[in-house]
Amino acid sequence: MGKKIAKWAGVALAAVLTTNMLGNGGAKAEGDSSNLFGDVQTGHWAASGISKGVAKGYVAGYTNGTFKPDMNVTRAEFVKMVVSALNLQVGSQTDKWYAPYVASAGEQGLYKTDDFANTETNWNKTLTREEMARIASRAIGQKENEKEHPWMYIPEGKWMYTATKNGLMTGVGRGEIAPDGTTTRAQAVVVIERILAANAGEKLPVDKYAVSSAEVYWHGTNIFTVMPEVFYAPEKWIGSNGKNESADFWNEKKMTVKSRDGLYEGKLDTLIAIDLADPNDPNLKLLPPIKELKWDNNVGNQNINDLPVSKQMNSYILYYKTRTISNKRPEVYSTHFPPHFQISGFDSPNRDDFYKKGILNTITRVYHKEPFDTTAWILPKKGYVRSSSISIGVRTPTAGNYGYLVSDILEFSYPQSTGE
Repeated sequence: MGKKIAKWAGVALAAVLTTNMLGNGGAKAEGDSSNLFGDVQTGHWAASGISKGVAKGYVAGYTNGTFKPDMNVTRAEFVKMVVSALNLQVGSQTDKWYAPYVASAGEQGLYKTDDFANTETNWNKTLTREEMARIASRAIGQKENEKEHPWMYIPEGKWMYTATKNGLMTGVGRGEIAPDGTTTRAQAVVVIERILAANAGEKLPVDKYAVSSAEVYWHGTNIFTVMPEVFYAPEKWIGSNGKNESADFWNEKKMTVKSRDGLYEGKLDTLIAIDLADPNDPNLKLLPPIKELKWDNNVGNQNINDLPVSKQMNSYILYYKTRTISNKRPEVYSTHFPPHFQISGFDSPNRDDFYKKGILNTITRVYHKEPFDTTAWILPKKGYVRSSSISIGVRTPTAGNYGYLVSDILEFSYPQSTGE
């Protein structure tokens, strides 16, 4: 599987602690698994997982009494541990110590040749966090990224989302998922213990900030994680066309817009939902200071100091970034503005309240010093009316027949209701 290299806004793809896992037999078991190792004291964050892993026999310490929790793990080492922890059937030893475990992993769907070629060089490479997410997700029966429907477009990167959403992995910092980061022995054992717990029916705690970042890494938005009560597919749609959840309806291909004449191309890079009611939301840093932001009720003579965002903290901000990829007809397509972000499907139950009384009861723009200087919208959590359809799209920065509106990045239709 090709590696997805993306640095979406709001997602910290920083490197993590380097880590590694037990190999073919580079480590030898300690006699008493209840004793912590010299380099794994009782207060170590992974002490419990390491103790359990050693007791179950799928990992071991070293003869010098250490565990080396921060040592990097290879792909082969992690597969061996997972196969052993799951008690999968393993064939006879061959000239390559890892081969029987790889064969078993292949039979159980934990490894596929689409991931990478089955060669010694590949198996000896350090395991990335994204690769760990893929194996861990498969180990609990998740299959949404599999190429079972070749006619469907499935963007890369969903394994991190799947693993974090199911509680198998957490962030390495608030809102940091580090998909390209390496995996340590300690991290590997903790994830394997979560796999075993999930397979035993245990509900795992979830790091919501990691899920949010993983969703952005997957397909450029986190609206389904942060605003699930707003953006959701009608129940009858779930499961249709091979989709598993509302987030699968986001069409990443449609984030790129081309003009009808083919001379302009632009892109919505990212759409980030920010929960103003959560002071720890890591994406607040994308905005100017909240106390300086205003919301626009589309009344030209409105005093800009009358409508502060700071008085609307039970709301969501939708922050977006668009850019021009190419413009071969600057006399038609603006060179001053990127593609226009479009969102529709939200209305006010009382427009006089919105326009005349300054009551935020629908979606509207946010600005800092003057209108249109901030690429963000605000939607209150309560009080708005959801129309029979919601759509998100992007169009070329021009009017008239040259404009081409893409309205199907996301498009849901359902009965009209009031936001709650």
